[in-house]
Amino acid sequence: MRRLLAVAVLLPLLAACGSGPDEYCAAVKDHQQELSDLVGSGAPDALLKALGPFRDLRDHAPEDITDEWQQVVGRIEALAEALDDAGVDPATYDRDHPPAGVSAADKARIDAAAAQLGSGTTLRALQDLDQQARDVCRTPLTL
Repeated sequence: MRRLLAVAVLLPLLAACGSGPDEYCAAVKDHQQELSDLVGSGAPDALLKALGPFRDLRDHAPEDITDEWQQVVGRIEALAEALDDAGVDPATYDRDHPPAGVSAADKARIDAAAAQLGSGTTLRALQDLDQQARDVCRTPLTL
């Protein structure tokens, strides 16, 4: 009875540790065209627009790459939050000429979030995720 209770308690926790490779690879393929279009657009807010697909990929990721997905998603979320808190449009924000009403503190927060997003740690995580998709799913994150 104790063993059954332990399994019943631990099973949801183990299931939350990540998906299997098949489910993750299906999610990669589902988002591949959308991510390719966003990257190819060259839009200044492309990464912010990719947040939804990136969150879904993070949620479907196998346990061995959840840290990398959390690094990428967390940094994009931090930038999105900083821009939103400052009340600026990510597509038109120019750090050298911020819109009227953006305080020095808001600008500093946006700059810090952007620096973290562009950091070596985050870029390495994104490269590792793309390589993992190529190795395990036999396809890149983008076309």
